[in-house]
Amino acid sequence: MTAQPQTSTQGPNLGMEVTTFENPMGIDGFEFVEFAAPDPELLHALFKRMGFTAVLRHRTRDITVYRQGGVNFLVNADPDSFAAEFAKAHGPSACGFAIRFKRPADEVKATALDNGGETFDDEGSKAVPAPVIKGIGDCMLYLVDRYGDAGSIYDADFVAIEGADQNPAGFGLTFIDHLTHNLYLGNMQKWSDYYERLFNFREIRYFDIKGAKTGLKSKAMTAPDGIVRIPLNESSDPKSQINEYLDAYKGEGIQHIACFTDDIYDTVEKMRAQGVEFLDTPETYFDVIDQRIPDHGEDVARLAKNKILIDADQETKSRKLLQIFTQNTIGPIFFEIIQRKGNEGFGEGNFQALFESIERDQMKRGVL
Repeated sequence: MTAQPQTSTQGPNLGMEVTTFENPMGIDGFEFVEFAAPDPELLHALFKRMGFTAVLRHRTRDITVYRQGGVNFLVNADPDSFAAEFAKAHGPSACGFAIRFKRPADEVKATALDNGGETFDDEGSKAVPAPVIKGIGDCMLYLVDRYGDAGSIYDADFVAIEGADQNPAGFGLTFIDHLTHNLYLGNMQKWSDYYERLFNFREIRYFDIKGAKTGLKSKAMTAPDGIVRIPLNESSDPKSQINEYLDAYKGEGIQHIACFTDDIYDTVEKMRAQGVEFLDTPETYFDVIDQRIPDHGEDVARLAKNKILIDADQETKSRKLLQIFTQNTIGPIFFEIIQRKGNEGFGEGNFQALFESIERDQMKRGVL
């Protein structure tokens, strides 16, 4: 079912209006993504290259909070934890993520379970003291109600790292824009129904993409606050990039984490200078930007130099977004850097270009 907007509200630093609808749980953005790996030093090094600062450390366990703007990434290296078991099963992975709620988190969990949510028989050693339910791929979905003026979910168990700015600007990332998940064929409806029943998510976009040799389908689910977005991907092609991920990850899970920036040029150039590698885009893509999006007002030479993609709404061509994707950085997981200029979409016009770019990389590696 496509979302029926009820109201519009100003998104966090979006400079645009976002579509919202009935929000019974009081969803209020992403709080963090939790990562684990057999060698956690790779995660520490990656996040530093991306402009993050280690700001908090757990009092008794090997868990570090990296921050940049409003983006929090947790590196959980505690060997006696759910995260460690998840990394044994999946390799370098995103083992959990947190959604913020204006309602008490215990009430949210109780309602979610009444609506068909799944809990853990043994929650193991959670990274933060918040209720959890199962997310896609049996990752931990944390339900956070302590943030902003109410204090922090980290207050009880974490301490500030000496000398660390607690609100670092980093390379300009400001918040988590969306988390895209890869699913086994046939599970898209299951998980879209799951998030709709639990939290009143709605489908706002649907894609059916065909590349030279493979294809995928994607359903973009958005929470009532208009900020928490969880696109879902599946593919019927055994060698597609979706199924390559599922094989490498040994299951369903987060394919990429999209982070918002107010200046994508500056963010990407600073990341490149630190050695972050991005997907390539053929020069022919930039040759036709002026025809595809007239009067876009962007510096095409700088776009082409940095391989940044541009898209606009089909109706007016005036609501734009800029985006770029890293190479795989955490096992088969990668990151997206996105700047929205009035556009709530996911780069529909670029989806084909991205798909073909990843497919070319698969061909280079001999997968296709």
